[in-house]
Amino acid sequence: MDNKERVSVEKTTNMGFWDQLATWIGANANNGTWYVGGVLAALGLVGALMVIFISGPMAYLFLALVGYIGFITKSSTMRLMRPVFGVKGSLGPSFINVIQFMGWAAVNTYIAAISVSYLLSSIFGKQQFKPAGMKGIIIGVIVMGLLHVMSISLGQRSIRLIERIGIVLVILLVIWETSIVLREVPLTAIAKWQVPDHHILPFGKTLDIFAAFNLAWVTAGADFTRFASKKSAATWAPFLGATIGVYWFAIVGTLTTIAAAVSESAFDPNASDPSTIAARLGLGILALVVIMLTSTTANAVNLMAAGSALNNMLPRFKLTTSLWLVTLVATLMSFIPLFAGGFIDTFIKFLDLIGMILGPEIAILVVDFYFVRRRQYDVTAFDKRTIYWYTNGVNLSAYAVWVISILFYIGLQNVAFIVGTVGSNWLTMIFAGIIYYLLSKKMTKML
Repeated sequence: MDNKERVSVEKTTNMGFWDQLATWIGANANNGTWYVGGVLAALGLVGALMVIFISGPMAYLFLALVGYIGFITKSSTMRLMRPVFGVKGSLGPSFINVIQFMGWAAVNTYIAAISVSYLLSSIFGKQQFKPAGMKGIIIGVIVMGLLHVMSISLGQRSIRLIERIGIVLVILLVIWETSIVLREVPLTAIAKWQVPDHHILPFGKTLDIFAAFNLAWVTAGADFTRFASKKSAATWAPFLGATIGVYWFAIVGTLTTIAAAVSESAFDPNASDPSTIAARLGLGILALVVIMLTSTTANAVNLMAAGSALNNMLPRFKLTTSLWLVTLVATLMSFIPLFAGGFIDTFIKFLDLIGMILGPEIAILVVDFYFVRRRQYDVTAFDKRTIYWYTNGVNLSAYAVWVISILFYIGLQNVAFIVGTVGSNWLTMIFAGIIYYLLSKKMTKML
């Protein structure tokens, strides 16, 4: 860490427990979590709740572990990849992080753009703007892109302010929507609802989808916990905040999607986004506006994470410049579902890719710090050709384990029993952690 970065971190090391808690509740209290809850509705209420309660806390245990590393080193998550993958080797995880967080920003932007299309339809009529039609979505993406540019241009303080305002608005919306849903469709009817056979997803497959959804935040953990004022703010606050947010919004997404299926006697997972559900329930324009604002809340975190990763790849760029670049590209990526055969298929493929790549990467980082290095990283060597330089700046052992683990994940995806029960993600992370630990110990003995 150079002197400028050290001074910057010291000046902003003021995020207490409640600041971190609010940030991580806000990270999951959004449209994307709501939507993925709707995807899980393909298991029925009981099956969806099982996935939510199992995968959420397991993923956020890793968030707390990475949060602690960021807290004691005062480094972003991608800088923490330097002692693991090498000073130059960290560019690989950084590139993945730039892509995946721009992808998440695009997902939230697209979902919010659906709200814009409904608003345009309500104001100008369905002849001009068909709800969720291409014309409205295109305008919606542009509108949301401009809102995101405005939010990230104001810096970290703006993000914290947006989080606090967004959480209040989204809490009110969720309480409002949940009360309407349970008033119109009894909880007993939601619990008894049976998923149509052609829409049922394998349990292990949904475990992988939801694990990938949650693990994505782990690679942004230290970007925020490095600013924590104390240990509990860097560990317990992210764990509790992210878990509360994902429990709340994923469950609401499941409930509202099943309620819509019960009331209309038809289940359409492609229409499980918050805007369509809100329109079906007759919640009006206010609900659609709140959905747009909560997208800005979530994307403030996504874009900051992508910008930080790009900054690690191109340190000569100012963080503000990096943020502008990732915001522009993420806005362009939001148009992909329009030309890729539908949003839900694109979304699930995106989650599959994230789980396959990020799970092993996170496992390798955690094992390296806590078991191989015994909680000792030399931050002064992060930018030097010394202990973390390895072979031409790359830790070939870490990359070998990463690639082998990805292949292991792909292999498990072809085993019917795994797909139907425990899924590939957690088994792959265990595999990656064990192999990396054994290989690291062997390399240490050889040296």
